[in-house]
Amino acid sequence: MSNKPIFVATHPRACSTAFERVFMTRRDTLQCVHEPFGDAFYFGPERLSERYEKDEKGRVESGFSESTFKTIFDRIERENTEGKRLFIKDITHYLVPPSGAPASIAPSLATYKRGVGTDTTSLPTPPISSPSSDSGPPYPYNTKPEPGNPTVVPTELLKSFHFTFLIRHPRASIPSYFRCTVPPLDEVTGFYNFMPSEAGYDEVRRVFDYLRQIGEVGPKVAGQPGQEGNEGSGVEICVVDADDLLDNPSGMIKEYCRSVGLEYTPDMLKWDSEEDHRIAKEAFEKWKGFHEDAIDSTELKPRLHKKTPKSDEQLYKEWTDKFGEEGANVIKETVEANIPDYEYLKQFAIKV
Repeated sequence: MSNKPIFVATHPRACSTAFERVFMTRRDTLQCVHEPFGDAFYFGPERLSERYEKDEKGRVESGFSESTFKTIFDRIERENTEGKRLFIKDITHYLVPPSGAPASIAPSLATYKRGVGTDTTSLPTPPISSPSSDSGPPYPYNTKPEPGNPTVVPTELLKSFHFTFLIRHPRASIPSYFRCTVPPLDEVTGFYNFMPSEAGYDEVRRVFDYLRQIGEVGPKVAGQPGQEGNEGSGVEICVVDADDLLDNPSGMIKEYCRSVGLEYTPDMLKWDSEEDHRIAKEAFEKWKGFHEDAIDSTELKPRLHKKTPKSDEQLYKEWTDKFGEEGANVIKETVEANIPDYEYLKQFAIKV
């Protein structure tokens, strides 16, 4: 069984924070790291996103304007000194250039050759290109790509992690994310416009397929029958669908723990001590407005009734009532664009 750091790769609004809270209860054996790569993606000198490109003041005030992908991996390595297994949950598109752009390795990682913690400080780092303020973030980099690798992280470094995946249907996640980018919640989150490129499904699928291609995951699929004799060299393909998780939390978490090599105990599904809430609030503090439901929660319990699918017409009316016709149209287009990637990943989901 792999004892590598667990990397839960997801997209925004996939119920991932509630999932993460389950494993934050295992402080005796796990060290949880919450969404570290957004620091480099949005704010640092290797940033890939345009969201804060014209807001230098905001990038500086974030406290992460000097964060590179290497400084984040260095932080992960420091977190890995307590003798506990690391549990990292992060948004997959933070590692991938937006809008399907070809990837090349982040300059701060371009000299990476060995494992996490390799000292590359004395090695030359390729310069980060410096476009004019009107031409977008500092991507593309002046570095070489790795054939097939959709991320800005060297393949050998990706191999340091035990990857699992968390997904949610776009009909639920896209309007939830849209809500965080319009009044009144935008004043809390600091996200003042919705960017369809942040939906994240395409990036999850491409990273998933690349890890399968290079043998880091699969071919065995966790929680699916008929997998005997299909172990392969990689860890199990382990995909958790949020609806399945909400319908059967104990069954899904138990199977997930088996797949990634963690001990399951029923008390993992409850967190209502003062210490539980303090740790969660500190972990989720930097992304205000996105995690309040999970911060205020006390347990992960099955919903009383399974979700009844709504028609496209019913959903469009709901979105129009909440966000107006223009907002509903943006949501509808974004949902439709991402359903094929969701359905592709769904076929690999744990079944219990």
